Amino acid sequence: MTDQEQSVNTESVNTGEDATIAEASAGSTSAPSPYPELPDDAIVLLPTRNAVLFPGVVAPLMVGRPQTIAGAQAAAQLGKPIGVLLQSDPSADAPSPDQLNRVGTVAEIMRYVTAPDGAHHLVVRGLRRFKVLEFLDGYPFLAARIEEVGEAEVYTTELAARVHQLRERAREALSLLPNAPQELAGAMEQVESPSMLADFIANVMDTSPANKQDFLETFDVSARIDKVLRELAEQIEVLRLSKQIGEQTQESLSGRQREHILREQLRQIQKELGEGEDGETEIAELGEAIDKAGMSEEAETQAKKELRRLERMPEASAEHGMIRTYLDWLIELPWSKLSEETIDIAEARRILDEDHYGLSKVKQRILEYLAVRKLNPDGKSPILCFVGPPGVGKTSLGQSIARATGRKFGRISLGGVHDEAEIRGHRRTYVGALPGNIVQALRKAETRNPVLMLDEMDKLSASFHGDPSAALLEVLDPAQNGTFRDNYLGVPFDLSKVMFIGTANVLDQIPAPLRDRMEVIEIPGYTEEEKVEIAKRYLVQRQLEATGLTPEQCDITEDALRTIIDGYTREAGVRNLEREIGAVCHRVAIRIAEGEVERMRVDTDDLHGILGARKFDNEVAMRTAVPGVATGLAWTPTGGDILFIECAKVPGHGKLILTGQLGDVMKESAQAALSLVKARANVLGIEQSVFEKSDIHLHVPAGAIPKDGPSAGVAMFIALTSLLTGRTVRSDLAMTGEISLRGLVLPIGGVKNKVLAAVRAGITTVMLPERNRKDYEEIPESARDAVRFVWMSTVDEALAAALEPPEEHEHTPNDLSDDQRRLASG
Repeated sequence: MTDQEQSVNTESVNTGEDATIAEASAGSTSAPSPYPELPDDAIVLLPTRNAVLFPGVVAPLMVGRPQTIAGAQAAAQLGKPIGVLLQSDPSADAPSPDQLNRVGTVAEIMRYVTAPDGAHHLVVRGLRRFKVLEFLDGYPFLAARIEEVGEAEVYTTELAARVHQLRERAREALSLLPNAPQELAGAMEQVESPSMLADFIANVMDTSPANKQDFLETFDVSARIDKVLRELAEQIEVLRLSKQIGEQTQESLSGRQREHILREQLRQIQKELGEGEDGETEIAELGEAIDKAGMSEEAETQAKKELRRLERMPEASAEHGMIRTYLDWLIELPWSKLSEETIDIAEARRILDEDHYGLSKVKQRILEYLAVRKLNPDGKSPILCFVGPPGVGKTSLGQSIARATGRKFGRISLGGVHDEAEIRGHRRTYVGALPGNIVQALRKAETRNPVLMLDEMDKLSASFHGDPSAALLEVLDPAQNGTFRDNYLGVPFDLSKVMFIGTANVLDQIPAPLRDRMEVIEIPGYTEEEKVEIAKRYLVQRQLEATGLTPEQCDITEDALRTIIDGYTREAGVRNLEREIGAVCHRVAIRIAEGEVERMRVDTDDLHGILGARKFDNEVAMRTAVPGVATGLAWTPTGGDILFIECAKVPGHGKLILTGQLGDVMKESAQAALSLVKARANVLGIEQSVFEKSDIHLHVPAGAIPKDGPSAGVAMFIALTSLLTGRTVRSDLAMTGEISLRGLVLPIGGVKNKVLAAVRAGITTVMLPERNRKDYEEIPESARDAVRFVWMSTVDEALAAALEPPEEHEHTPNDLSDDQRRLASG
């Protein structure tokens, strides 16, 4: 082989460190050798880990193992060749004879350089093959007696054909390589020896060290050429297919697709390096989780489709995380998980009585609901909706139902929700998309049949994002919710096993189609007696536990509880009552913690020092002590309340002045009441000139609070009549009802809450429209016993019951204050 051939045919050989080509000047030492002489037929061995040196090949070596360094220095100082031998076990740092092959290449050291960093670099040239006869002991390096293998080439026609075929195959392989150096092809053409040609091509071929060792051990030239041809044919086929695929895909693939292919190739490379096993394990775990999730057929098909997409997608892709999150949601939903439902009516009654005092009709309806569920578990049960003022226990009733049936309990707050996507979820095309609150609650409950409470349904509001109440129509319809489709999931989910319970403060603010899908159970406010019992049974104990007190340390008397209810809270529920009881417990806790007392009994006289002055007084009698003042009953979102109507007559020209934040409907009621008084002026004994020379001012106190509705019509008519006739309204009476210009009293709503408000205010007589007599049974029995009811069909009946007789309320100027004389005289 020529010098040009020798400079081209080089391969990096590793002997313990990564191989590098060292460009340094040649040098050697002339000092006497410290190493013992070797026999004439012996040679120093340099083991390599992963490369084979062929005869005629010039290659760099970098040696780093102490045994190898010693051998290289000995050979250089002795001026003898070395034997390059491949390790059969690449992992061995100090290979033994059993870990070495028996055929290698004799090589001469052309250069030996020790670099400044201490590394030892050799440039060697392969000479001839050899076989190991015997490994020698007693040397600080590997040495062996060898037998050089000679080659007798008989140039026959058959061998010439093989050489020709080998050249053609080699040229074809070089043409398929994308960046083949031209010098390589020129060097191959200059090699004439068949044996050297086979070794040259075997050296530059991209194959495993084991295959190259096989070529080295094949001494027969023809057989060696045949092996090289077979290996070369396989590589040519791979190169041809690779080039064909590359040409086809290069024309059709976009830049993004090319990136995907490159990333896929990177993934395969990582797999070969052992770095892609985590991703495969993750895909396998997801597939197993999908099989175990118990999904519907459509959902499982969609999940497996997305899993196949995820498997082909690189982790660096932005969509990879989106698909993974989507699969996690599908897997974690309770497609087939059902809580064991045990409905025991007696146990349910005990739980309801234990958790709630009173509410007998509400409890009875809940027990009926559970009884139907027990007898017909597969039936489509109605959706319950608890309607009532705040603090009456609507949410805790739902928790009691869940406890009575052994189901999980979940709560979804709908207050302030104005986006349809909060119910149905966002589509996956949006960044940060999530399922709706229904699906999220089911995932949290981990069962397909929980009790889900939809709280504050009357606080839903529509916006440009859609109407969430419309999205609830499908959720709350037993005939449709078996195939509820969340926008994020994109597959139907069965909600038919979920027990939905809604709550609201105002029934009228729930859209009619949504209200039609639910069975409304109204929960009225509590009477004073019920509040006392609730406080004694639940609230006091709960606040004692919250403050760390025991019943022996803090004793709140029943009279103190009644005073708190009457003087410090005025509500339909018991939420503020619990706060005031908590304030009492806090004051007691301070005194006990400071060591002032060991125990404390809180009575009525102690409340002023703890809670301050009374917040509510009974001012009914004071306000109705003069003509022109009537007490009405109103409904508010927090329950019923009393409403005062005050009228005054001032000089003017017949105008009606309305103040007190009145809504349009209430203003119209005031106009109708005044027109009705004018129409009946002769019957009532009122001079017509009064309306021409005076202005009527009608005011509803608490002017900062908006008021509206037609139910104050009767109270306005009575107040105007009282003002213009000088007859006062009975102080123990309150009224409600809408009036017409014909003098009829029309029905109103919220009777229960209004009656309870009258009882709380100390009213003893309540005037109600005759057409509301059907609501009498819904009024709590304790409230029925506390007041007298007057049923009226016309305003004449209202006047007869409400106004004091004139002869019983004649006042002399000395008996009246200035304001009262002014009001009485008009």
